[in-house]
Amino acid sequence: MMPDLVVQIRNVCRVTVLLIRVTNNSGVSKRQITDLVDQSIQINTHCFVVTADNRYILACGFWDKSFRVYSTETGKLTQIVFGHWDVVTCLARSESYIGGDCYIVSGSRDATLLLWYWSGRHHIIGDNPNNSDYPAPRAVLTGHDHEVVCVSVCAELGLIISGAKDVQLCVSQAILLSSDGQNLVTGGDNGVVEVWQACDFKQLYIYPGCDAGIRAMDLSHDQRTLITGMASGSIVAFNIDFNRWHYEHQNRY
Repeated sequence: MMPDLVVQIRNVCRVTVLLIRVTNNSGVSKRQITDLVDQSIQINTHCFVVTADNRYILACGFWDKSFRVYSTETGKLTQIVFGHWDVVTCLARSESYIGGDCYIVSGSRDATLLLWYWSGRHHIIGDNPNNSDYPAPRAVLTGHDHEVVCVSVCAELGLIISGAKDVQLCVSQAILLSSDGQNLVTGGDNGVVEVWQACDFKQLYIYPGCDAGIRAMDLSHDQRTLITGMASGSIVAFNIDFNRWHYEHQNRY
């Protein structure tokens, strides 16, 4: 049985990740990670990724331009991954294959994204356990002019969607792809959730605005409920119907 996992952010100049594992007999064990992060980075949910089996957590925002892998069982550092020229600002994980393999995408202040391979068998970035100190990215993606602040990836369709920050405006605080890769959901400081068609970025729907900014989003397994984490600390759930919006969009145009 997979352990349950809760990640909690504690402070600013030093990140403390609280890992809570709930076992079958209701026992709870806690671990903390207190590695220094770059003081200019605002730590948020985009800085963390948990593997499909909940046994490892990947974190970014460190001053040495790396992202790191930690064991949730012990809280110990298991791998440090370098590749960017500036601080890594966001991470995303694709859906997992049999055995727990998946793709990891890292975004950076250097305005690039790197595509990495996570080995579920060896529990490392890369597929060679003898070379885990120097894994190489599968691809380097460019196109942004400013710091990448959020990213989402769909391996099945080969899609990576990212948002960047310009001098005045953060494009979006939260970004999410539907499981089929056809829809993009965004949310930001204005508290508004918007749904887009991923192939051409045509807007399909705008939800009524919330009273706080949106910091995190996720979709239920059946893709019918969107759950958002708000800057106020509250959680808001939205009914979502991608099929209806596609049908209405096709009839309209």
